[in-house]
Amino acid sequence: MVPRMDSGLARQLSRLVDQISTIVVGKRPQIEDCVACLMAGGHLLIEDVPGVGKTTLAHALAVSLGLQFSRVQFTADLMPSDLIGVSVFERATDGFVFHPGPVFTQVLLADEINRAGPKTQSALLEAMEEQQVSVENQTRPLPRPFFVIATQNPSDQLGTYPLPESQLDRFLLRITLGYPDRASERLLLAGGDRRHAAMQLKAVMQPGELQAAQAAVLLVRASEPLLDYLQALILATRSGAWFTEGLSPRAGIAVLRAAKARAFMAERDYVSPDDVQAILPQAVAHRLNPVTGCGRGPIEQVRAMVEATTIP
Repeated sequence: MVPRMDSGLARQLSRLVDQISTIVVGKRPQIEDCVACLMAGGHLLIEDVPGVGKTTLAHALAVSLGLQFSRVQFTADLMPSDLIGVSVFERATDGFVFHPGPVFTQVLLADEINRAGPKTQSALLEAMEEQQVSVENQTRPLPRPFFVIATQNPSDQLGTYPLPESQLDRFLLRITLGYPDRASERLLLAGGDRRHAAMQLKAVMQPGELQAAQAAVLLVRASEPLLDYLQALILATRSGAWFTEGLSPRAGIAVLRAAKARAFMAERDYVSPDDVQAILPQAVAHRLNPVTGCGRGPIEQVRAMVEATTIP
């Protein structure tokens, strides 16, 4: 078992998932993935049709963690300066004063990110990778923790710009919420405004506790056989039998961090193959393209590859 202090943090994370599940009903596995992504210090991409609760999930997470929250609606006319900020000349100081944009927050919801042009999409790259932005030859750090939740409409919808591979690679996980089951949808129909209810939630954790949990996740052990298994999966993606191009070393590190987060949430101080298998499709499917003629989508192809890969 993990040390006593870490066990307490893990139980707080369980309460966090419980609370968000009262708002985004019937989606506990996806909520757990979202929390694991944050615990691993990554960013989250939610791809789904409009109206299934993507924005509500982001609101509920930020409020439950007591974090500063900003939402940006990405549109075709959104400029990088609208996101990062701009310097404005002020007569009172006889000089330019920088006015920070909405990216200077702890949880940034980039709503419908693929409706903005490539130049604006790429404005997020430095922020997501380095937790800083460079404006007019000056580097400005972002608040800590910094977590991007981006929502994306299916690429076959009108007015969308596909995210380039370099930006997709910045997202630790990509999940879908999907339509609710019959019982969950009945609760939604019978209940009130879920967005309003999310804003009334009380913080389950404070930012300092969140950062302590993120640090504790890094201490979760990965045994040599577990690393052998992970490497076998990574090498399988590069074999040419499953995907046109394989995973990068950065992607492999991302999978391990996410698996450690899942283990920590389960109050274990070690990663198991089940942790890797559970998180792998969400962590790598958006980074891979199946070989031509396989007849499967990326997620199905990842799962088939996992089944064909032997655990040491």
